[in-house]
Amino acid sequence: MQRKSLSLLAAAATVLGTAAASPVAAAPPRSSVSAAPAAAPAVAAAVANDPRWFLPSAPAVSTTVAPGVTLTTMTYGEQDADDRWTVHVYLPATPDGPLATAGTALGPRATADQVATALRAKGFEPRVEEVESPAFADHRPGTLGWTVRIGRHAELADATAELSRVKAAGFAGGTRYTAQDGTDRHAPQKVHALKLDFRTFKGSVATNFGPTLNGTEKLTDLIASSGAIAGINGQWFYNQAPGGLYVKDGKLLGSATQGRAGLKVTKGGRAFDVDTFTAHVTLRAGSESVEVDGVNRIPGDVWNCGGVGGDQPTQEPQHDLKCTDSSELVRFTPEWGKPPAGAGAEAVLDSTGRVTAVNASRGASVPAGGSTLQAIGDSAQWLLEHAVVGETLTFTEQVKDGLGRVVPLTADTTILQVGPTLVQDGRVSVNAQRDGIIREGTDQTFTYNWTLRSNPRSMVGVDDRGRLMLVVVDGRQAGYSEGLGIAETAQLMRQLGAQEAMNLDGGGSSVLATSRGGIVNRPSDATGQRSLGNVLLVRP
Repeated sequence: MQRKSLSLLAAAATVLGTAAASPVAAAPPRSSVSAAPAAAPAVAAAVANDPRWFLPSAPAVSTTVAPGVTLTTMTYGEQDADDRWTVHVYLPATPDGPLATAGTALGPRATADQVATALRAKGFEPRVEEVESPAFADHRPGTLGWTVRIGRHAELADATAELSRVKAAGFAGGTRYTAQDGTDRHAPQKVHALKLDFRTFKGSVATNFGPTLNGTEKLTDLIASSGAIAGINGQWFYNQAPGGLYVKDGKLLGSATQGRAGLKVTKGGRAFDVDTFTAHVTLRAGSESVEVDGVNRIPGDVWNCGGVGGDQPTQEPQHDLKCTDSSELVRFTPEWGKPPAGAGAEAVLDSTGRVTAVNASRGASVPAGGSTLQAIGDSAQWLLEHAVVGETLTFTEQVKDGLGRVVPLTADTTILQVGPTLVQDGRVSVNAQRDGIIREGTDQTFTYNWTLRSNPRSMVGVDDRGRLMLVVVDGRQAGYSEGLGIAETAQLMRQLGAQEAMNLDGGGSSVLATSRGGIVNRPSDATGQRSLGNVLLVRP
């Protein structure tokens, strides 16, 4: 495995003014079959003697966006002769399941062997490969599952042609580029880091969204409309709205995924803290009180799970999984836009909390300064019995951090819950289980594809001098930038000098832009930058 010279290492490592990273705390996943050839001796020795994971292969390029705001683009690794396109054959969810409609990327060894045997009977030469999960802060390393693959091709077109033959033979699958397996720490990577030094930079950082929460906007449009000098994508979004706890200028605009990571912004948008957060909203009607299930989201849809009660199939955080709850109370504020219509009940409240209408169906507009309270299932009957026109309903909101301390919801408080946490106290620390990026149950396809494999990623971090870093690594672009698994993402942020760091929405959503130069990175979607639920903006 030949790699470029390491003579650029020292210079590139000091571009962001950082020290060397701590020793590896969580190794990347690896395959026990078809391992790449050993590195050239000089490279192997350098890697063994240097704690950095990512080795520069070109000089870093830095530009000044504004006084105290620096944009640096770094190039790591290079394409390798062992990087190949392969056919990834899907496994059935059960041993006797149909092969033509199989949909799991990996599974038990016995199932993988069974599929491999069936492929050999059709004249193919499959490989059965073990996938191991790294050690996370709250999860031990171990075998995640086994995959079945066929062929190694230099060109995607050849792998696609072989995939067609595999499908014609009665199997299901897709194409994969091996450099994106998350096993090669020296794969090509393009990293773009915006660093804000508040000793010089006089501006601030804030979140923003489009005209309503229920809708999406492109980052470049939000930068232009707000007069910001730069920005990065923020929270993931579902049903065209941000998902997770969202507090903007002290106002609670989004429900928490209980216990997941978040970024707290205070001191006028110039101080930052990565922590975990929970939130509870209590409604009082007369002498009765009840917990509100959500704020500004579709009743019954609990994306990422981790709600306050009654969620199915789990109460624990599960990233990108939609849990459901058939009996919910959900509050809508004016920021949402037009609330959803449907069966159930609702109460319309003015700015003082006084009930102005009670309806036996949902869909009324939110009054200026007021709110609506929608209910479905059993909660609808409760609302119809306790919301009385002319009476006042009161809401109590409480947000707590990871130590159980109440977070004051002042006008100087903004919280953007995303995750997982990547770095804590200067050490790589990923709470994979608690942040829900490891799936419950036997099907670990999501864990494999989202957590272990390489993807575009966006991150936010703070170094030991209080400087903020907004970082994007491009991905899913063979030979240019492969992207990172979550363990590698944490290592990168530590190498860049983060004392605290958190993952933002990623994949096709990963985008970093400035008002001068537009989009800095190469978003992975063929159509370019996505419209987003909300963003982080750097304001002059």
